Amino acid sequence: MKILGLCGSLRAQSLNAAVLRAAVELTLLPREIVVEPDLGRLPFFNADVEMTALPEVVAELRAAVGAADGLLIVTPEYAHGTSGVLKNALEWMVGGGEITEKPVALASASTTNGGGDNARAWLRQTLTVMGARVLDQDLRIPQAGIKITNGRLTDEPTRSELSDLLDALALAGTPAREDGATLTA
Repeated sequence: MKILGLCGSLRAQSLNAAVLRAAVELTLLPREIVVEPDLGRLPFFNADVEMTALPEVVAELRAAVGAADGLLIVTPEYAHGTSGVLKNALEWMVGGGEITEKPVALASASTTNGGGDNARAWLRQTLTVMGARVLDQDLRIPQAGIKITNGRLTDEPTRSELSDLLDALALAGTPAREDGATLTA
């Protein structure tokens, strides 16, 4: 199973990027997480540009989403929503349809007690409108500053919750066989 990881933060010391790195560490074959290197490289969404000359970087992102069996989106919370960079990336994906029926797991890390609840709720609503299959299970990491040390998720209970979320995503992205049985992810 191939999972595409998207991080809604561009900060060098991002807590959310640390969560995504932990997901990569926790993923064992035959599963694989490929991380989109930098959503900041996408130009601002413009429907006129989308209809006339889709930027190559946008085409690459759409192809990566289309090739993935599932998405893991990790986001900070800004002004009770997600980051502008992640919203911009999602706007570029609306017209392509690659996210339709794609299983998506959400996670957020925050230094507050809220753990990014508003950002995940915003994403859940937006992704559902886009046709994604957003998992009911998600991961909130409140007080992330004490659970992430030197850019690494060190809190074992949180690492276990992240592993459980990855298992749920793998199960949601596992194709069914013709006889109705589910292949192991």
